Amino acid sequence: MTLITSISGIRGTIGGSQGQNLTPFDIVKFSAGYAKWILEKNKTPKVVIGRDARMSGALLSNLVASTLMSMGVNVIDLGLSTTPTVEFAVEQEKADGGIILTASHNPKEWNALKLLNHKGEFLSAQDGQNVLDFAKQDLQFSQVDNLGKQTRIADYIERHIKAVLEHPWVNKQAIQQAGFRIAVDGINSTGALAVPLLLEALGVKDVHLINGEMHGDFAHNPEPLKEHLSGLSKVVVDQDCALGIVVDPDVDRLAFMCENGEMFGEEYTLVAIADYVLGLQKGAAVSNLSSTKALADVAKKHGCMYHASAVGEVNVVAKMKEVDAIIGGEGNGGIIVPNFHYGRDALIGIALFLSHLAEKKQNISELRSSYPNYFMSKSKIQLNQDLNPEDVLHKIKNKYTDTSLLDIDGVKLLLNDHQWVHMRKSNTEPIIRVYTESNSQSSADDLAKRFVDELLSLA
Repeated sequence: MTLITSISGIRGTIGGSQGQNLTPFDIVKFSAGYAKWILEKNKTPKVVIGRDARMSGALLSNLVASTLMSMGVNVIDLGLSTTPTVEFAVEQEKADGGIILTASHNPKEWNALKLLNHKGEFLSAQDGQNVLDFAKQDLQFSQVDNLGKQTRIADYIERHIKAVLEHPWVNKQAIQQAGFRIAVDGINSTGALAVPLLLEALGVKDVHLINGEMHGDFAHNPEPLKEHLSGLSKVVVDQDCALGIVVDPDVDRLAFMCENGEMFGEEYTLVAIADYVLGLQKGAAVSNLSSTKALADVAKKHGCMYHASAVGEVNVVAKMKEVDAIIGGEGNGGIIVPNFHYGRDALIGIALFLSHLAEKKQNISELRSSYPNYFMSKSKIQLNQDLNPEDVLHKIKNKYTDTSLLDIDGVKLLLNDHQWVHMRKSNTEPIIRVYTESNSQSSADDLAKRFVDELLSLA
């Protein structure tokens, strides 16, 4: 069982010992630290909270809301929601921050506090560190006359969807005319609510939803990867669907399935949407170091610049702002559309992808075949007391001094025009991630095994 406290938020497994797991004591401590950080900026603040459908979600939400109010912070509670909806609501409500109760793609025993600033964006490294520092202090709670108040708003997903439909790049008419039959895997969380509502609003009349009960006892591993989606594949083929859609439990990651039951490729979600956006408006594209080279290829096709950032949404957003990018995200299916809001958002991603597909008048596998064909392998090494990630990554960097590399986040070795390997310590799990890309799956897998073995040999 695990508790991970970092500038990326507070994430851990439910139950167990204080300080070792995500217990009520830890939830109160870090919520109070966040409240203190908020109160440093505004003495009468308001904070938006929302949660996915995890089994522990209601418990966490009640603890967080009560802690914030006990510190004198007013709470706007969206209840069951999505990460991008909470981000959107922070902006709309002109709130001082937000907390999302979700552990994203982690299994059901995990939950987390994702922390937002007043822009609805994840905290910077310095702000995140300040929250962690405040949580260690002897905090003062409010007297009874100064307690915060709680307001519940139940329709923010609908408000979010309305804004998606109003976006100038969303072609509702083309989507409606395409007559798509779509299968959706709601993975027993709030995607089962938000995605069908969005599709209905876009004029998609034939939707086949699986895992639609929002109880958080996930029907399969909630990470939207091919090996977890046999159920969706069967529905797509059996129901003769044009495509399948899958999101993670908090609806900030997005993947598609082709009409033949094969994955479009989560790395290619951003590639396809960027192709559509850059065809409408020229500008820079950004993804993180662990994302496919295909995005750089597509940007070049449109005469646009590509830029890489460190892994993590906050880092992608910072790079997007630096280069004034018009599209960006992460290869795990995270789409960021800055003229909508600076956060990974599967709902705007779905609307833009379907607009692209409808305008192309192709089936989805034909669209996929129009992009450069790279293959990735994603491996990980479990950390233990004998494996120091900083030490082994430093050794691997020194070993490859004659190779072109980037070290803004771990070590990325650029081996040739179509092969790279990126090795970094995860911000959300006690692992070293090893991502590779090549021009065939076998060579990508072989490359990953080679560098996993090398890292272990250097430990």
